[in-house]
Amino acid sequence: MLVADSLEELSGPERGVVVLPHRLMWQHDRRFDLDDPDLLLWMYENVPREAIRRDELRRWINGRVLVRVWDRLNLPRPVRQAWEARYPQLQPAA
Repeated sequence: MLVADSLEELSGPERGVVVLPHRLMWQHDRRFDLDDPDLLLWMYENVPREAIRRDELRRWINGRVLVRVWDRLNLPRPVRQAWEARYPQLQPAA
């Protein structure tokens, strides 16, 4: 499971429209308007699940945004566990 080395290195966009590469999003429409909360969540669910290189995480995910939306993401258990093991601040409050 691929996890970023640090949240600070995740310097992806926070706003605007992005187009993910086909490798990360297999659908015809790969555009995400990050100002739309639902599309932002959808992108943040797909990139950690599909990324195979750290540069993909750095380019498309923003660390501050990730922390802000983490508890609303629908992620496979192994992905969630890997990220939460590395970053305790992502773990749900007890």
